[in-house]
Amino acid sequence: MAIKESVKDRIVTAASELFYFDGYNQTGINKIIEKAEVSKDSMYRHFRSKEAIAVAYLEKRHQMISYDLQEFIVSYTPGKEKVIGIFDYLIHWLGNVDYRGCGFQNIITDIPKDQQSIKDTVRMHKNEIHIFIQSELKKDASEQMDIEEISNEIMVVIEGAIMLSQIQKTSWPLISAKKTCLRLLKE
Repeated sequence: MAIKESVKDRIVTAASELFYFDGYNQTGINKIIEKAEVSKDSMYRHFRSKEAIAVAYLEKRHQMISYDLQEFIVSYTPGKEKVIGIFDYLIHWLGNVDYRGCGFQNIITDIPKDQQSIKDTVRMHKNEIHIFIQSELKKDASEQMDIEEISNEIMVVIEGAIMLSQIQKTSWPLISAKKTCLRLLKE
């Protein structure tokens, strides 16, 4: 027997799909209410604003991506191989969503400048990926490797590859980015 989603969860689930596939600015409160099949009163009991819904969406997305990535690379050797595995995960994941791109990148380019809580949530997600990369590199890096600089470069390669794969609607940017990362990690 399926467990019935709470009103709050239905709102976040509906908003997640709308924000990811239609865009933040293109998704109004009424569209979320309609898709979630809740009343306006119920929606406002759980969320004070569209911005608050977006933060809940991003937090849920962060948890999902963190879990999915860890599950995907569980068999990779700790260290550099897990970092390379991020690219394999991205190739797999973005191919499954028709190269729609990163929900965090998409929303940050689509929000009004005063919505700081969304910016903070996006930054938290990206920082956690950066920390994960640094942590993995520390496991098997040589003393000569500048882990901070290499992890910075890998983050730029990842973010650029995600965006270009969305623009091109293909995996070649991710495949090229993986090759770039392999060269960065050679000592």
